[in-house]
Amino acid sequence: MPDQVPASPPPPPSSTPAPSTSTVPIGPGDPTTAGPTIRIGDEFGTAKKNLPPAKIVVPAVVVVLIIVGLIAIVDRAKPQGTGSLDNVSAVQVPGQTTTLVALTFTLHNSAEKLLYVRTLQGKVATPSGDFTGDAISAVDFDRYFQLFPTLKDGTQPALTPETQIAPGKSVRATILVSFPINLDVFNQRKSVSAVIQPYDEPLPITLTK
Repeated sequence: MPDQVPASPPPPPSSTPAPSTSTVPIGPGDPTTAGPTIRIGDEFGTAKKNLPPAKIVVPAVVVVLIIVGLIAIVDRAKPQGTGSLDNVSAVQVPGQTTTLVALTFTLHNSAEKLLYVRTLQGKVATPSGDFTGDAISAVDFDRYFQLFPTLKDGTQPALTPETQIAPGKSVRATILVSFPINLDVFNQRKSVSAVIQPYDEPLPITLTK
């Protein structure tokens, strides 16, 4: 009986791993791609995270508004000069409803620039109403003083348009004004004023008595 040939031993197992049947990611758009989660809100921030608390912001805004208001009050337009209305003399023009008034005043230039007189007026407030009159030309002063000597009492040289007053200086002067009222009405006045309007100024200088 012939010798039996031994069977060949089975081949050793291969060391190469079997190919995986799992899905291989193919790109960022693939739903199986895994990666870190990015929060856009955290990346760009929010008002809640970036702005200071309201309890700090609100008081700061209030303080700023107060400061701005104070600056506006301080910088509010003021008349360029000050002074006083020192003397008032008045006469009735015979046969007319007209009163001539001499207003004598002290005018002080309180600004740091030249006070350059543009116009001059008189104003009177009476129970019958308020009246305004332009200053009479200085060339007519002597004629009126001759006709009405009492009008000259306490007067000073005329202040005229185009007069210039240096910063810090003062002048004493007079203007003559004609009001369309009787002397009795003028004597019952509430107040009378000399009004000096300088050039390049929003407010006139009003001297009242």
